[in-house]
Amino acid sequence: MTLAQRAGLHSEARSQACAAVLQRLRDAGTRQLRVSWADLHGLLRGKSLVCGEHLPAAVFDEGLGLVSTLLLKDSSDRTAFPVFDPAKMHALPGHDGAGNVLLLPDPSSFLLLPWAPGTAWLRGEPFWPDGSAVAADPRRVLQRALAALAQAGYGLRCGLEVEFHIYRISDDGLAAADATWPPEPPAVRLLHPGYQLLSEAHADLAAEALAIVRDTLLGLGLPLRSLEIELGPSQFEAVLAPTDALTAADHMVLLRNGLRQALRRAGFHASFVCRPPLPGAIASGWHLHQSLVDGEGRNAMACAAPAGGANDARQVLSPAGARWLAGLLHHARGMTALCAPTLPAYSRYQGSVMAPQVAVWGRDNRGALLRVLGGAGDADTRIENRLGEPLANPYLAVAAQVWAGLDGLARGLDPGPATETPYAAGVTPLPATLAEALEALAADEALQRGLGPAMATVFDTVKRQELDRHAQAEDKAQWERREYFSRY
Repeated sequence: MTLAQRAGLHSEARSQACAAVLQRLRDAGTRQLRVSWADLHGLLRGKSLVCGEHLPAAVFDEGLGLVSTLLLKDSSDRTAFPVFDPAKMHALPGHDGAGNVLLLPDPSSFLLLPWAPGTAWLRGEPFWPDGSAVAADPRRVLQRALAALAQAGYGLRCGLEVEFHIYRISDDGLAAADATWPPEPPAVRLLHPGYQLLSEAHADLAAEALAIVRDTLLGLGLPLRSLEIELGPSQFEAVLAPTDALTAADHMVLLRNGLRQALRRAGFHASFVCRPPLPGAIASGWHLHQSLVDGEGRNAMACAAPAGGANDARQVLSPAGARWLAGLLHHARGMTALCAPTLPAYSRYQGSVMAPQVAVWGRDNRGALLRVLGGAGDADTRIENRLGEPLANPYLAVAAQVWAGLDGLARGLDPGPATETPYAAGVTPLPATLAEALEALAADEALQRGLGPAMATVFDTVKRQELDRHAQAEDKAQWERREYFSRY
């Protein structure tokens, strides 16, 4: 019995899809095939197979072996668990001994990488050798969340607004004598001086890099709507059209990994770190637009007619939409660690430009954590959650919205009135540090249930190891520069 059969994925349709991929590889003259999986940090990991007569067709049914410690790495690539001490690995069965997980290629994900001639790509799904699911796989966590949402009669559509930085490399920092773990990032120069939001002149200055961004994202099949100049020096924003939540999370993985690779080949350093360790840098956010849809694909957040008073959520949202909004507010502190999982992200909540500081909602208010857009009869009615940083694992960040929203629906929560003063005192503040955010996540029963014991254990242990290493660092600025800016 093959791995695909043991995992319950074997079917005639899948066999035909795998055969079609093999034919596409031959027709395109592809020289190598990457099979990759997104780890806890959203970084793609995998193997490159040589195409041609030596490519075993059996890989589509039997998978590729990867060391299971890849699921347990912190942001420096250090394993956060004592995998060679079985007595301490009871919470994570299967990971002791650093044995293999198997990546089973998903034939529906086939891509030709636009920046890498002769290279194709497939997403891999991790399974244990017996065919059972790997519980600490972030993508599978989102799939479980969406299955629970479907049982409640809804789907979720998400649109992405992603801020990031691009720099021109002046010294790649790859001299062998300078090797460190983690490595030093390259020395860089700005592409535009900043402080002129949506400047056409700055877009023209950065035209070479933006052309690479555009061609890469479109070449990957992503629904790119616009590329924009953000406020900070060398800061940009990409806006993607809405799609179903799982596809949107897949798009975020492809966007981050693809842009870093394509731009690096052309001599640029792209970074999705919230606040790069450079003078004048302005923090980047990841704004997640979301709307519930019913079984017919119609927007279930739009109300037929306004209800309640002037600042009532039912002026712009359906009853289900208002309860979803309330769930997001109620779980805002708990979900912060999943939406902002790095140390530099927390400076953004302490007074950055148009960034949230407290758990409030507002109508078209960019200072509020949750910005509600649309209104009665508007099919584009949606909630924009401004909590996230662009380094969040997209599967966990989107799953957090689902668990929070489902809790709001199940308990009939009330979001309270809209705010017109999003920075007023006396409202529940967002966590000020990653450590505080982890405590809030650990205390949030709905989010813990959603993560499941294995994923909750991995996330908490990995992040606390990062915190411990940061606390022990003599030069904390250097630590953050190497830990995040170098390769995320």
